[in-house]
Amino acid sequence: MPTKSLPLSGVRVLDFSTLLPGPVCTLLLAEAGAEVIKIERPESGDDMRGYQPQATHDSANFVLLNRGKKSIALDLKQESERDRLRPLIASADVLVEQFRPGVMTRLGLDYASISAINPRLVYCSITGYGQHGPQALMAAHDLNYMADAGMLASVADHSGSPPLPPALIADIAGGAYPAFANILLALRQRDQTGKGCHLDISMSDSLFTFMYAALAQHNITGQSPGPAEGLVFGGTPRYQIYKTQDGRFLAAAPLEEKFWQTFCNLIDLPEPYRSDACPVQQAVSAIQDLIRQKTAAHWSDIFANQDVCVVVVKSFEEALDSAHFKSRGLFSRQVFDGKNNMTALPVPIAEGLRAPEPSLAYPKLGQHNTEYLGS
Repeated sequence: MPTKSLPLSGVRVLDFSTLLPGPVCTLLLAEAGAEVIKIERPESGDDMRGYQPQATHDSANFVLLNRGKKSIALDLKQESERDRLRPLIASADVLVEQFRPGVMTRLGLDYASISAINPRLVYCSITGYGQHGPQALMAAHDLNYMADAGMLASVADHSGSPPLPPALIADIAGGAYPAFANILLALRQRDQTGKGCHLDISMSDSLFTFMYAALAQHNITGQSPGPAEGLVFGGTPRYQIYKTQDGRFLAAAPLEEKFWQTFCNLIDLPEPYRSDACPVQQAVSAIQDLIRQKTAAHWSDIFANQDVCVVVVKSFEEALDSAHFKSRGLFSRQVFDGKNNMTALPVPIAEGLRAPEPSLAYPKLGQHNTEYLGS
């Protein structure tokens, strides 16, 4: 597909963000054809550049998150340096920032100031708690946002102890993805009105969407699921993790009755434990006793080609080597780190809407100063 036909071709994005939420959002924009220009601190740049493990020049994390972008280095604390941004601001379509509220105002780069230069600009602010509210200025990270939004409590075990989550859910699902979606909506609105807008993306706000079941229960009963309660939070033997003889695990989710009966038949679960009237822990223990008698390979063979919703928990390396994911070309794109090609980060953009180049470089710090600033 020619680059000119990509959905965001001709859209210029100024990216003031660092680390994860903003960079993931602007990676999605870049993959859909936008011109993304990172504005970074001189000398050190985005903190992510220094993370481990290191690729050829910068961290592997930074390389993956900034495929196909460009970089200019400016000291935003200096007014003369900020003035050099004015032509880019005037020509930009989107600005993404994730400073705490008030920082861009002190720099004279807040929405009111920027929109006076470019009223068509879509200005997206990503923060943990939003632009206003009692906690707007509070320092926090992904784990804190999930704790504050009640998400951690919903996956607590029988003792009430919540686990460390397996992913940075607030940063990506609560920050990057909503920012991306709202930027696209705002660009569509601009097509109709000719005016940009300020998007206030709160990572903690966005987490409540994931807790629809807890909200539904609270609406009816006034209570939310307690530890190990609820359909997908441990309150049924139909949605559990079971350990095998060789120390591996099965992710078992035969929720619907047809899947449940097939599962019970395949593991030879005695009839009393199949009934929903059976106490949950008794049924879970009975199933666990059966699963523990055989290896993961045995159970994988038993459940193969069966409509049962049970899989062996894969390691990350096993997932990368999956014939299914490989067949879909999930890891076919690459990013050039200055010396070698690395597997690019898969992103949820349809194949026909993405940049067609199989390999793209990431930007060195300040690599594009001359192109955009003349020096």
